[in-house]
Amino acid sequence: MPPHTVACRRTATSTFWCFGHFYNSYFWLLLYLPCITVRHNERISADSARKKGIDNMDKWAELRTAYQVAKLGTVSAAATALGFHRATVNRHIDVLEEEMGARIFIRHARGYTLTELGEDVLRVARKAEELIDDLAGRVQGGKSALEGEIKLTILAGFAELLMKPISDFRAENPNCIVSLDASENLAKLEYGEAHIALRAGPKPDHPDYVVSNFAQISFNLYAHDSYIQKFGMPKDASDFGGHQFVLPPSFGGHLSIRQWVKNIVRPDMIALSSQHVDVNFKAVFSGVGIGIIEDHKAKRYGGFHRVLPTNEEWSAPIWLVTHVDLHRTEKVQAMLRCIKRARQKE
Repeated sequence: MPPHTVACRRTATSTFWCFGHFYNSYFWLLLYLPCITVRHNERISADSARKKGIDNMDKWAELRTAYQVAKLGTVSAAATALGFHRATVNRHIDVLEEEMGARIFIRHARGYTLTELGEDVLRVARKAEELIDDLAGRVQGGKSALEGEIKLTILAGFAELLMKPISDFRAENPNCIVSLDASENLAKLEYGEAHIALRAGPKPDHPDYVVSNFAQISFNLYAHDSYIQKFGMPKDASDFGGHQFVLPPSFGGHLSIRQWVKNIVRPDMIALSSQHVDVNFKAVFSGVGIGIIEDHKAKRYGGFHRVLPTNEEWSAPIWLVTHVDLHRTEKVQAMLRCIKRARQKE
């Protein structure tokens, strides 16, 4: 190994110490700090950043310190993690805030919390850590095991699509922690809220997103054996009068399904309505009513019977989305391989 390269362990606290030659260069800071949001939603331009001294090449240590305070919540914890004295941590924060021209922390009795500007600084530092961590592995020839957290986000109703990939990823990378946000919230990849997103509907058109088609998901109206045994199987849509339904309060952007429900299902025909996809599925599975289920899921669990003919309009594409800055990092690529491999086997 060349003498100017510093070997490192691939952990969250140590990656900032990696490559002494690199972190003094402030490459990552120059990449991201021009995009930090300041008061009144103004953005620091490259020129104004220079005026504030932000692009000086000697503030990486301060940014790294602020990142640890933000992660750990207190100066004491950050000082312990970094091997600094408390006074050094406080001084680093003061210097960074002076350079920024604004507060990045709110001080209170229980510790430190981030201001809006501080949240942006944290996102910058988190991206820098990920990129340097990835660079460390590449310099070492990929010999180090992947570590740290990888964050995934997907609509709750499609979370099962990721269970096999997550299991495979963990088997190959036991030192990595997988965080899965299965909700209706759309994580902002550009803010570092997730590494990989699976999104349904129109293709995301953000200029910094790397997007590929993952799957086409289709739906139908299903009755389970447990329901048919009690109420019988409707012959067609004209026979729905004596039947009951399990439906969510809304169908998001799926206009075709929403319009069908509006035209066919009266409010008094709905036995149960929940915004949680899993609750609705379990209710249909238990025979509470007829419901709209994803075709692949109905086939996998068994006991479901289609009530309506296949309707191509009752389908939606699923997109695999990453941010261009992190797309080629080893951790993201390892998870993408597991996701694509699992899909190919289905």
